[in-house]
Amino acid sequence: MRKHYLDNIRWITGVIVVIYHVLYMYNSEGILGGLGRITDLPVQHYDILMYLVYPWFMPVLFLISGISAKLYLDHHTDREFIKTRTDKLLVPSTLGLFVFQFIQGYVSMSLGNAFDQLSAAGVPGTVQYLIMTVSGSGVLWFLHLLWIYSILLVWIRKMEKGRVLRAGEHTPVWMILLFVFPVWGAGQILNTPVVSVYRCAFYLVFFLLGYYVFSHEALIEKLKRQALLCITAGVILCISFAVLNFYVRHGANYADKPVNHSLLYAACAYYGTLAVLAGAARYLDFRTPFTAWMSRKSFGLYVFHYLGISSIALLIAKRGLLSAPLCYLLSLVSGFAFGYGLYEIISRIPVYRYWVLGIRKEKKHVQ
Repeated sequence: MRKHYLDNIRWITGVIVVIYHVLYMYNSEGILGGLGRITDLPVQHYDILMYLVYPWFMPVLFLISGISAKLYLDHHTDREFIKTRTDKLLVPSTLGLFVFQFIQGYVSMSLGNAFDQLSAAGVPGTVQYLIMTVSGSGVLWFLHLLWIYSILLVWIRKMEKGRVLRAGEHTPVWMILLFVFPVWGAGQILNTPVVSVYRCAFYLVFFLLGYYVFSHEALIEKLKRQALLCITAGVILCISFAVLNFYVRHGANYADKPVNHSLLYAACAYYGTLAVLAGAARYLDFRTPFTAWMSRKSFGLYVFHYLGISSIALLIAKRGLLSAPLCYLLSLVSGFAFGYGLYEIISRIPVYRYWVLGIRKEKKHVQ
């Protein structure tokens, strides 16, 4: 039986990611990567929404990816698992860079005037092209890490021979609460410099917790009974984190150390994820034509939305062609339009859809 709450978490989180990236693109806190402030407001109070959601929305996706891996491996071999994950994750995030996502690299570099700086430094055009292509990775970092974790999982399964999985089924509630400490500890190691999103150990813990602990129906039933408590705790922690770092610390960078190495950040990430999982399991375990459609398109929205947002920033907001509110609104609309529109187009183009989206040609079954 399909767990509809996992599908609903996935597409709802995708929508939150789009909204987050619109705010991120024009943030006034100096969080690098977007265009920056385009308003005359002394304080963009709505930027606090970034602080409310950033600690937990990607951990949620890694955790439910771990649960999904368990559900898939219950009925498929390791070889099939590696093949499907390679098609869906590795191909779009590597080959896809050279056939489509280099466009994102061009837009992102143009936003920061990187081409002018590289040319002034005498960097050859071929090297600039390679830098542009790599810069197109953007949101695909999630696919990179998830593929690596999937390969690691196959190796770990062979080593532990199901013992850890069986132990995970009997995890007591008090231990579930204490998992915040390994999450915090993992956040201190294996973090790449400069590109701070590659927190390799931090997200790996969420993926493995999803596979070994939260994939068990008995534990989900326990969480469902405590859903309101989980949601309350998660909301209080995330509000505390947001107020502390946005107002008290005057827009401290939530995406880099020391903020994202703190115990409070880890608590927001972990208990925020628990709140989403428990709340969705209790209140969102259903399927309608709308949720089914959103679920089918969620991957495309994630892969393509940022191109829409950043294109508006480059072509309109950076030139000051429209007022700030209209730039925000147009960026939001373009994020969804590009996400769903490009997916509808590219998913219908043979071969190319495999390079960009990992969609293989469907085999016809002869009856």
